[in-house]
Parts: sequence; C-alpha cells; structure tokens
Amino acid sequence: MNPRIVAISGPLKGTVFQIPETEFILGRHPANQVYLEDELVSRRHCSLRVHDGRVHLSDLESMNGTLINGAPVTTRILEHGDRVKIGGSRFVYLETDEQDEGVPAFIAGDDERFTTRVTLRLDRDEAVYLAPDKLEKLPSTSRLARDLGALLRISSSVNAIRNTGQLQARLLELLFEVIPAERAAILLVGHRSDDFVSGTYREREAESTQSFRVSRTITHQVLREGTAVLSNDVMADGAVNPAESLVAAHIHSVLCVPLIMYTAKLGVIYADSADSAAGFDPDHLQLLTAIAGIAAVALEHARYVEWLEGENRRLQDEINIEHDMVGEGVRMREVYQFINKVAPADSTVLLLGDSGTGKELVARAIHRNGRRASGPFVAVNCAAIVDTLLESELFGHEKGAFTGAVAQRKGKIEVANGGTLFLDEVGELSTAMQAALLRVLQQREFERVGGNRPVRVDVRVIAATNRNLEQAIKEGRFRQDLFYRLKVVSIEMPLLSARREDILLLATHFVQKYGRLSNRKIAGITPDAQRLLMNYDWPGNVRELENAIERAVVLGTSEHIRPEDLPEALTEGKTGTAKADTYHHALNEVKKDLIRRAFRDAGGSYTEAARLLDLHPNYLHRLIRNLNMKAMLES
Repeated sequence: MNPRIVAISGPLKGTVFQIPETEFILGRHPANQVYLEDELVSRRHCSLRVHDGRVHLSDLESMNGTLINGAPVTTRILEHGDRVKIGGSRFVYLETDEQDEGVPAFIAGDDERFTTRVTLRLDRDEAVYLAPDKLEKLPSTSRLARDLGALLRISSSVNAIRNTGQLQARLLELLFEVIPAERAAILLVGHRSDDFVSGTYREREAESTQSFRVSRTITHQVLREGTAVLSNDVMADGAVNPAESLVAAHIHSVLCVPLIMYTAKLGVIYADSADSAAGFDPDHLQLLTAIAGIAAVALEHARYVEWLEGENRRLQDEINIEHDMVGEGVRMREVYQFINKVAPADSTVLLLGDSGTGKELVARAIHRNGRRASGPFVAVNCAAIVDTLLESELFGHEKGAFTGAVAQRKGKIEVANGGTLFLDEVGELSTAMQAALLRVLQQREFERVGGNRPVRVDVRVIAATNRNLEQAIKEGRFRQDLFYRLKVVSIEMPLLSARREDILLLATHFVQKYGRLSNRKIAGITPDAQRLLMNYDWPGNVRELENAIERAVVLGTSEHIRPEDLPEALTEGKTGTAKADTYHHALNEVKKDLIRRAFRDAGGSYTEAARLLDLHPNYLHRLIRNLNMKAMLES
C-alpha cells in the first residue's frame, strides 16, 4: 500500500503528497503539510491519518466543508480513486503502487550507498558563463567559442516557445548537441519545492520519451543545496542490493545541475552516460549550468503564460455561463448545461419546479448568456397583479382607454422588445389572458388596451410555474395550445432536498452575504448547526434557507452561526417517520434531563442555568417552551 493524494485542480495541480503515519493536515495555514492559498479553505481544513492500514479523513470543523465524490463528510475512510474537494482544489486519493503518470521514478531502494571515484561540485557564483566579468578573463579557445555559440543558439531557440512540454523536449534535443550524454531528463518540483512532481525524458539513440530511473540521492542533493554535481566512475558498493547494482553498473558518468529562477528552485537537469571513454569534464558542467540558467528563465515564463492562459479560459468559461446561482452538485450541473444549450437560441422556455428553487435566476442566466443580453430583461409576476390590471400591465393602454388613462402607456411586453420577457407564475393567468398571450407567442404582435392598431414585438418569452400544468389542462383551467407553445424547451428545477451536497455551500454564501449587509464578521457555522441544516427537508427550498441564514446572522450573538440562532423548525423539527420520532423523543428526554439538572444547580435562575448549559438565555427560554417544561420547572 502506497497511500497518497494527487492534486488534479487548484493552485497545487500536479503535486503528489505521500500520506505518512502521523497526522497530515490540509489547510490555509503555511505550517500545514498541504498549504492551500485559498480564501474558501479554513486554516486547518481537514486531516488524514493512517489507522489499521486504512486512511481516515476528518473534517476539522471547516467553514465550507470537505466533499468526497461530491458529498459533504465529517469523517470517512478513503477508498482508492476517491475525489476530495477542498475549496477550489480537488485531489484524487490513490493507494496502489502503480506509478503516477509524469512523476519521476527513482532507483529502487536507498541509493545513498552509491560511490564515485571523481566528484566535482559547482556553486552558481563559480559558474563562469553566468558571470560576464569572469568570462572576460578566460583565454580564447575554440571550445569556448563553440560553447558560447551553443548557448546563443539555445537561448534563441527556447525563448520562442511558450508551452512547457514543448520547451522541455526542445531543451533536451539541444542538450545532446553539446553534451556527450546518452540520456537526459528535466525534473520539476511543484508548489512545495522539496520534491519532484513531473519529469521529461529523452535518450540520444532512441525516439522514445519513456521515463528511466535516476538517482534520488544526486537529484535531491542538487535540489536541496542548489549546487551542480559532476560524478565520474560511478559504481555501487558491494552491499547494495542486486537490482540497484545492476542499474548502477550501467552508469559511468552523471551530470546534475539545478534550475533556479532568482531564489526559487524549479527543479534539476539530469544527464548520464554509460560510455567510460567519453566521460564528462568540468567544461561540460560549466556549460550545462549555463544552459540551466537559460532554461530556468524560459520555463518560468512558459509556466506563467500557461497559468495566464488557464486563468483566462476559466474566466471565459464563467463569462460564457454567467449566473448568480450557487451549487456544484450533479443536479445543478445539469441546470448549467441546460442554460448553456438554450441561451444561444430564441426558443420559448418553460421553467417548472417548486417555489424557491431559483427559476427566476435561471431565466436571468438564460438572458445574460444569450444574444439578447444587451436588451432589457422584464419580469412580471402574474400572481401578484389582479386580473383586471394585468391586461394593461402586459399590453399597455391608449390614452382614454379607461378612467385614469390620461396618456398612452407601454406595457411590459413592449418594454421587453429586443430582450426577454419573464412570466413568473404563468399558471395563475385567467383563461382570457391565456388567449391573449397565445397570440403574442404565435404572431409576435398584440394590441394595447383601447387601441385598434397591432404592435409588433421581437421578444423572447421565458415562463415559470410551480403548478402542474398538465393537471390544470385536464381540469380545464389551462389552455393546452398555450402549454405546448410555452413548453418548447423546459426543465424542472431540483428541490433543495434533492441536492443536499449544495446546502452548506449555499449556507456559507448567505452567511457571507448577510454578514456584509449587517456589518457583522461571521467566522462560519458550527458543526452542530451544519448537521441541522443538512438534516432538514427545506420545504421552502433555497428561499427558506436564505431566510433562515439571514435570521441567524441578524439575531446571532457570536462569531459563529449556532443551533440556537436557527429557526425552531430546524432545531425542534421532526422528519415524520416512526424511526425519527423515536429518536427525537429520546433526544428531547435527554434535553429535559440536562435542563432540570442545570436549573437545580443554578437555584432556579434562568440566566445561571443558561450559562451552565452554554446557551443563550433567549434560546433556553424557547427550548423550555417547545419542550413544555415551564410548569415542571416552576413547580
């Protein structure tokens, strides 16, 4: 078993972390074993610990929670292939011994026992090609001229490449032209510059780019000390295991130089040869050190360009699917995909689903991501306007059409010309208004109240309802032809209870929103409060959750949202099943017993009893009332 996590997205993408026997912390504090610079990540977010041969993940009461395979968890035994999401970063957990693609492979075992008869070390301040004043003092030779020409050619070649993979491949090709190596590799480090996370390999006589094993001792020493190393006459101590000796016996010379950009260590360039007649010399070490100096700058620039391009793609994706919704679960991804597909078209859309599921947000997202985004978005709540006024509200009226019509007035449909008309609660329309709306959908024209001249409009219609329109058709309360005109494309918005993986994400979003509006600094939601949020059915969907969090922010007295800050429906609610009733009955009995003891120890004082229970006095009063304990405590 080789437990490890590999970052597959986020600031540490590509980094591999081995999981030790001791506790392994991930979070925003630099002292953690995995340091994530992400405001969505808590200082100590979650931990990994090996116990009985299995890796256990525990969320450390983080503000935004830890998700495994899309579901929030408190504790969990990880399985091979599990996806762990922390803030904006995703990791995959691996435990087999299969080599991760692109991660350098080292000589098996401990190669500290390799010895060499000739070893030369070169500090950067001793590198003549990196110091012009030292270069001027060198005697002019044909080899010096050749090396300088090679450096100029390499510099010109690599500075035109902006892809890190292509850049590394080109560097290795050029290296073989000036260094008598048989194999060469560029090993790069990740966010934490103490181990390698990727490698590019090349052999002189082969087209293959397959990885080969390199010396862990030499590469890590060069990375750690920042000193270039030349080793000739490499041999293995007789006590080294046979597999390692076999590998070592085929290596005669090794060159390894650091890739350093300012003070940042990017990795190393490694080269070796089995040809004893063509070993490396100090000039090769000087030349490779100079190549590494050029390569480090080019690699860092290429990495930065790739990061900018990736960030640009991410921002473009956000622009392409612009919305105000919060959610990352499977059901919400289906909604985002629906928006992405229907937004570019002009088809009429029908949004179905219970109240509070976010139908208007979807309508606005369709408008903002379509070709009508620069036009108006006009929303009409058909249930909020009495039927006698709705006709004038939708179609407008001419001067003198009725008492009080002192001037011509454009209706909502005309105002939405060139944009989108959103008809919320369309199932509440009267039969007469349904017929008038049907004409707009069929002919894209209407007449103002009191007018006799048709007005043509170019408008996209998006309708929404929480009613079952097919049942209303059967009952004669909704026109079938209008239903099919509205339902060109449709989607049913998921209930909040059907996407529980988004509850804590939404709750955190609302905490931040109303914390800013109330000028209160809220650090997060306590684990007990999180459990209440996750276990409640939310019949009012996202709107009910938003109201609950707003209430908690306004009425709360601490820097965390606690159970006593939440509505009574959450703290004392039941799920309705026999099993749940039994559980709640037992739980309430425990609460009663704790309250009785606290009142006995407090001498009947509400304030002192609340202090002993670590509850706010107002919440204790409410709890006593809900548990029908007032008469019991006063007797």
